[in-house]
Amino acid sequence: MFRQVQQQKLLQRLSPQQIQLIRLLEVPAVEMTERILQELDENPALELGEDWDADALEPTGSDEGSNEDFTLGDYASEDDIPDYKLQQMQPATPEERRERVAANSTTSLHDYVLEQLGLLDLKDSDRSIAEYLVGNLDADGYLRRDRMSIEDDLSIHYGIEVDSNHLKRLMTLIQTLDPPGVGAFDLRDCLLIQLKRKSPTERIERTIVMLQSYFEEFSKKHYEQIQKKMDCSAEELKELIREVVKLNPKPGSMFGSALEQNMDQIVPDFTLENSDGQLLLSLNSASTPELHVSRSYKEMLHDYQAHEANQTREAKEALMFAKEKVEAAKWFIDAVRQRQETLMRTMQAIVDRQYEFFCSGDEKQLKPMILKDVAEVTGYDISTISRVSNSKYIQTDFGVFPVKYFFTEAMMTQQGDEVSTLEVKQYLQQHIDAEDKQNPLTDEQLSEILSEKGYVIARRTIAKYREQMGIPVARMRRNL
Repeated sequence: MFRQVQQQKLLQRLSPQQIQLIRLLEVPAVEMTERILQELDENPALELGEDWDADALEPTGSDEGSNEDFTLGDYASEDDIPDYKLQQMQPATPEERRERVAANSTTSLHDYVLEQLGLLDLKDSDRSIAEYLVGNLDADGYLRRDRMSIEDDLSIHYGIEVDSNHLKRLMTLIQTLDPPGVGAFDLRDCLLIQLKRKSPTERIERTIVMLQSYFEEFSKKHYEQIQKKMDCSAEELKELIREVVKLNPKPGSMFGSALEQNMDQIVPDFTLENSDGQLLLSLNSASTPELHVSRSYKEMLHDYQAHEANQTREAKEALMFAKEKVEAAKWFIDAVRQRQETLMRTMQAIVDRQYEFFCSGDEKQLKPMILKDVAEVTGYDISTISRVSNSKYIQTDFGVFPVKYFFTEAMMTQQGDEVSTLEVKQYLQQHIDAEDKQNPLTDEQLSEILSEKGYVIARRTIAKYREQMGIPVARMRRNL
């Protein structure tokens, strides 16, 4: 049975101006220039200040770099993957990264492979298919798409019919090109391609057998099973593993991904300078140039409004157009101003709370801080603090940090002191780095060690922190 019920609800509806401000708060400095250029292009009533030139505003790409070690876990699909560090893929130092980016900034992975492809004697139809395959290589240099999907794409979108076996041969052809391992379907395939291009010594042949037949056991570090199945000693198995460690699990990375090429081009949203203990915060003004409403449009609007009574239909439409554009320009300028004010007020609250860290650079000086803490100081909503913190960076005397780095939860020590979970994770990392890799510490043992230092943490909390830090379980950290 249906009834009509009358209810009164109080709903908050955001105005277009508020929505515009919310969107601008989410935009980092590196994208702000593009956003302003877009608005300038769309609204003729919006102009740059006299000291600014639109042609001089060059958007700069950015991305947050990672300092994590490269491990097989980054590339394989299995759940339990070994965490041994691959020697050729250690994170580059800033100097090495700059050299590598400079050396490869003009040549991408795709261009490099296409250049080699151009030297091969191929039929036009095969060349088209091969070029399509190269275009499907991901940043790691893998061709992870299955043949059926590629066949469908070639047929539907390009009108090219190709036999499955012929497509496989062209895929194999790509795998013969440099860098070694390019065009692989998965990690196992990538490693095998590289091994098969080496001189066929007995050790190489044995390593190939290990990866071909026992890759799952190898990836899960079930070394005893491999020794038994391959009838080899622990020392021989170590030698085989060393051969794998020499290989490159990401052949495309030597060219630098879009992320890596831009790691040295992160544009900080804020700059913090220490002047004899006084911390001076400033906003990156390069990404937010001076804006104003076009004088000609304001005059046009004034003229139309002065003669509004006796206007033709076309003149009234022109009046509405000019009014709409002038209002939109005013809204945008006001939203940019409010964005700057909100960003500065929020970041200043963070700097004030984390004063000791910004003076010393010592991570142990970071105080526990959550979004709510900053919201209470600034008077903004938690959602606003979240938008300001996300994808923003600050330049300090100790490097560039993402703003969200300064937000950490709190925990109590046995002495009743409140400490940041970041400090706990640092101790956790130190003990894991120093552990005996043949008998790595379990979560239970780590919990006991930290408890002795005054950090009372349950085993399941240790497991949570370990997972957040990207550290595998003890079994996966064990080496022979």
